[in-house]
Amino acid sequence: MSATATRLLDNYVSGAWTPAAEPSGALDVTNPATGEVLARVPLSGAADLDAAVAAARAALPEWRDVSTIERARRLFTLRERLVERHEDLARSVTAEMGKTIADARAEVSRMIEMVEAATAIPTTMQGRILEDVSRGIDAETIRQPVGVCAAIVPFNFPAMVPFWFLPFAIACGNTFILKPSEQVPLTQQIAFEVLDTLELPPGVVNLVNGGREIVEGILDHDGIDAVSFVGSAPVAKIVYERAAKAGKRVQALGGAKNHMVVMPDAVIDRTVGGIIGSAFGAAGQRCMAGSVVVTVGDAHKRLVPALVEATGKLSVGDGSDESVEVGPVVSCEARDRIKAWIDKGVEGGATIVVDGRGVDGGNAEGAFVGPTILDDVTPDMEIAQEEVFGPVLAIVRAESLDEATAIVNASRFGNGTSIFTENGAAVRRYRHDVEAGMVGVNIGVAAPVAFFPFSGWKDSFLGDLHAHGSDAVDFFTKKKTVTSRWFSDGQGHGSYFVES
Repeated sequence: MSATATRLLDNYVSGAWTPAAEPSGALDVTNPATGEVLARVPLSGAADLDAAVAAARAALPEWRDVSTIERARRLFTLRERLVERHEDLARSVTAEMGKTIADARAEVSRMIEMVEAATAIPTTMQGRILEDVSRGIDAETIRQPVGVCAAIVPFNFPAMVPFWFLPFAIACGNTFILKPSEQVPLTQQIAFEVLDTLELPPGVVNLVNGGREIVEGILDHDGIDAVSFVGSAPVAKIVYERAAKAGKRVQALGGAKNHMVVMPDAVIDRTVGGIIGSAFGAAGQRCMAGSVVVTVGDAHKRLVPALVEATGKLSVGDGSDESVEVGPVVSCEARDRIKAWIDKGVEGGATIVVDGRGVDGGNAEGAFVGPTILDDVTPDMEIAQEEVFGPVLAIVRAESLDEATAIVNASRFGNGTSIFTENGAAVRRYRHDVEAGMVGVNIGVAAPVAFFPFSGWKDSFLGDLHAHGSDAVDFFTKKKTVTSRWFSDGQGHGSYFVES
């Protein structure tokens, strides 16, 4: 095995690539399509996190004093250099996470879109002022950085999700520490190679590889002021409670069980395309993946045959092959867990109409599960309630829009939902009544663009301010209100010189 394939990754601390000082071990980073070992990631220790926090705190005064316009210009440069590395980043995402190269390219484009949104900081970070709140007294609110910010990010979007936070945080004048997923650390190595070329003050951006010890250290460290997290709902709750108890500002994005409601008048060919992209894109490993279809009335008999036929034609294999439409899941452990969920769904009474359990993607060493559809699912089945995080779609029937809405609202999750219909009145009613933070109309994945917040509800989100959009500026700044008056006449004379 080549030295390149087995390299031990470094951390990035205080403007330099730095070996982990106290690793408790190292983990293989593998290509889920082939089982090939790509690199090894260190399980950094407390000393490594302490060094990153110290560097971030030391850099904070200098970076805060850089003008907002200059900070924005650094982000313009970052944007251009990420564009130059676009294909490198996309191929890294495919190699370590498994998604198809087309999907990976789209992810990197969304990553760059986040930087583009953050370049607007001279406008979005502006405060407000009101003259003469009382006689001769003005009031103004200004925004200032929160301090040292950290993000703990998941495996499913190695490029984009870290950049839900990093560009907005540093644009607002904060310093930043990233803990990438130990399953997919390679893409952020490339991103930090790009960041290293910006000549930021040492310590403005830092990367610490590791596992649970680093996560817990971030939650407890008294040198960290704000924490952003994306992951499963149970862990999001732990992160939120523990970091908040330590006095930190927290945003914790959790899991999902997203429903797609199909009305009888839906345009079936377009609807099938939207459902397939939502349910099986990234092998279902998205917090915005549609994993339950709720058919209303006659929609079931119109939709299901076409959906089954189209799903059966999807090609499964190594995502680096341009012709492949569904790649592997992230690991063999994930593959086995997802297959167990399919088994449980069948045992619970669901009818399997597309079975992906026997698909190997052309490589028995790969972590493949083919697209799977379960029909005759009822809302009380576990397969309809719990997050599977794989290419598994459950179909539930409803007789009316009200019943469909009640099924959606019964979920403890509230990340996203979609409705497929040409009826504007049905759309208006659904968007008003549904209990989810992101709604798509004839769109399978209702994830918002960077200028709008990623606004999950219920168990899908813990906190007050969401990721990116205007919420990002609110999260990464503190408001300070100044009330002022002046006793001179504006020409250097005290008011007692002014004639009445």
